[in-house]
Amino acid sequence: MTEEIVDLNPGDFKSDQEVRWCPGCGDHAVLAAVTRALAELKIPKEKFAFISGIGCSSRFPYYLSTFGFHGIHGRASAIASGVKLANPELSVWQITGDGDAMAIGGNHFIHAIRRNIDINIILFNNEIYGLTKGQYSPTSTKGAVTKTSPFGTVEEPFNPGELVIGAKGKFFARTIDSNVQLSAEVYKQAALHEGTSVVETLQNCVIFNDGAHKQLSDRKTRDDNTIILRQGEPMIFGKNRDKGLKLDGLKMKVVKLGNGITEKDILVHDAEENNPGIHTMLANMRNPGFPVAMGVIRAVAAPTYDMALRGQIAKVQKDRKIKNLDDLLRSGSTWESK
Repeated sequence: MTEEIVDLNPGDFKSDQEVRWCPGCGDHAVLAAVTRALAELKIPKEKFAFISGIGCSSRFPYYLSTFGFHGIHGRASAIASGVKLANPELSVWQITGDGDAMAIGGNHFIHAIRRNIDINIILFNNEIYGLTKGQYSPTSTKGAVTKTSPFGTVEEPFNPGELVIGAKGKFFARTIDSNVQLSAEVYKQAALHEGTSVVETLQNCVIFNDGAHKQLSDRKTRDDNTIILRQGEPMIFGKNRDKGLKLDGLKMKVVKLGNGITEKDILVHDAEENNPGIHTMLANMRNPGFPVAMGVIRAVAAPTYDMALRGQIAKVQKDRKIKNLDDLLRSGSTWESK
């Protein structure tokens, strides 16, 4: 991206369009966190492009004063990939929901991750289809009663973190709409990562799935039910900061500090470890029994698809007589008018 540094504030990134999400929708907080992160990156507005598919979250490009493209259902990953490859100087962001990304768009989603294209994917996860009025989604809890599962869904849900890591993902983070400060921090780290970054944002749909993440957002329960991971720091959590995570053989275990267990016994977070084993365990932790991991879970440096593609093109151009379209058109039998 460009080396130009500009001084902008979050308000500079807001468009003149009326925000039409429902009052109380978690998307409002995500928008606030994103504009804060964009301002902190200190690059010109015209260097950002926001691509979306279909869903409540996909209105996002309208509310930003940047380049944007509102695509069709499930195709945001394909469009975002094309935008980045066509203009590598852009900071490309994909805005998508749990249905848009992992149902109709599942194939595009996993292959963008596998290829490690340098795009930033914000995955809004409210565990429901909101725009189309309350059908269960690929992340809906098993047994969830919805418009399309009146007796409870019998399907096993996707865990976005496990899916990303299984698709060879190099960057996965998780945040929640109610924590704007953490979200802004995570989005900024995702933008600075070279390659596909996926941030699962737990988001509340006040109309069709209100309270889906209540245990993780309520001030009375959130500290005991979540753990915020930071690089190089021990995995300690709890309202009194008296609980931690350690390995018990090949399994993760929650322990309480004291009675012989000290901070030295607690796992230290290393998001940069190439082996995805512990990252997968962290991404899979669920209540009850375990805290839900927040923050950057995995951030591993690796060559990007766009970098490799540009290198290949440069090599081919160097070794071949035909270096561009004009050379190709003039390579055969040609004639010129007089």
